[in-house]
Amino acid sequence: MHAEQIKDILTAALPDCTVEVTGNGAKFHVKARGIAFKGLMPVKQQQLIYGFLNEHIQSGAIHAVTMDLGTENE
Repeated sequence: MHAEQIKDILTAALPDCTVEVTGNGAKFHVKARGIAFKGLMPVKQQQLIYGFLNEHIQSGAIHAVTMDLGTENE
């Protein structure tokens, strides 16, 4: 899986957020900012992202994801 593919998945799922994805192979870093994270504790923010990527994590296409998530002001 490529970083651009992950970015496309997350951008489609979170249209009001800015999303950046870096990495290669099966290890990626996701930075996302937007209204979707407002009022969510950090673990809930991560669970939101994992929900969109779960299919690819289960298949082994994604092995590890580090995340930097929050609202525009964070």
